[in-house]
Amino acid sequence: MTQGPPRAAETPAGKPAGPAAKAPPPEARATALPEPPPWYLTLREEPPAWLRLALGLTCILVILAVWYLFTAGDRPEERAISPSKLPSPGEVFFSFDDLIERHLGDSIIATLMRVLIGFFWATLVGVGAGTLAASFRGVNSFVSPLILFGRSLPLAALIPLTILWFGIEERQKWMFIFIAATPFVFSDTVKSISLVPQRYVETAQTLGASRFQIITKVLFPLALPDIVTGLRFLFGLALGYIMLAEVINADAGLGFMINQGERLGYIEQNYLLLMVIGVLAFVVDWVIRFLQRSVFPYRKDL
Repeated sequence: MTQGPPRAAETPAGKPAGPAAKAPPPEARATALPEPPPWYLTLREEPPAWLRLALGLTCILVILAVWYLFTAGDRPEERAISPSKLPSPGEVFFSFDDLIERHLGDSIIATLMRVLIGFFWATLVGVGAGTLAASFRGVNSFVSPLILFGRSLPLAALIPLTILWFGIEERQKWMFIFIAATPFVFSDTVKSISLVPQRYVETAQTLGASRFQIITKVLFPLALPDIVTGLRFLFGLALGYIMLAEVINADAGLGFMINQGERLGYIEQNYLLLMVIGVLAFVVDWVIRFLQRSVFPYRKDL
C-alpha cells in the first residue's frame, strides 16, 4: 500500500500547524529588570548635583526673603523686629566697606593661623594617641576617664585656665584650641579605627604581619578617610572656639572684631562677621573635602 505525501502536523483543534517557530534570541528571553524608583522615593539616595546646588540656594533665598519681610520699613516703628535687634539685609551687606576699613583681611588671617596651629597639634596628638588606643584596648581603658573629662569640660572654663598656664599672648590661643579639640579628635580616631572589619586584621596575621605592620598598613590606612571626615567637622568647631580666646588681649582676629563691634554698637557689622565666619568655614570644609575625594577616590560616600 503506497503512502501519500506526509501530512502537516495538526494542532489539538485539528488545524495544521505552521512552520516551527524559531527560538527567540537570548536577549528576548531575558527578563527585563524593573526600573529603579526615582531618587526622591529612595531612602538615602542623593539627588543630582545640579539639584543639590539649587536646593541649597533656594534655602538661602528663603531665609533672606523671610529676613527682609521682618525688617522691611524705613522707620523702626514700621518694622516687625527692631533694627537694634535685627538690621535689614541691605543694612548688613552695605556695612562690608566698614569691615574692610577695620582690616577684615588681617583679622581673617590672624584667626586662621591661630586655629591652624592649635588644630595641627591637636590632630598630631589626638590621631596618634587614638590610633594607639584603638589598637590596644588597655591603653583606651587607661585614658578613657581623661578623655571623657576633656570632652565634658565647659569651654568657658578653659579660658582662665589657659591664661593661668600660658599667659595672655598668642600661645594661650593656640593651646586653647589644642586642649579643646584634642579629646574629640582622639574619640573620632578611636571610633574610625574600631569600625575597620576584623577580617582584615586576621588576614594580615595569617600572612605573617607584625603588630606594627597591622597598625600602619591595615588599620590606619583603612580608617584614614573616616578620620579625615571627623577632622573636617572638628575644624569648623575649632573655628568657632577661637572666638572665645580672641576676646582676651587680641588686636586682630574675627573674635576681636565681634567683641569690639559689640562695645561700639556696630550691630550690622557683627551680623556680617557671623556670615563671614560661616563662609570661611564652608570654604575650608569644601577644600578639605575636595582633597579627601581626590586622595580616596574609592570611597564614593565621602
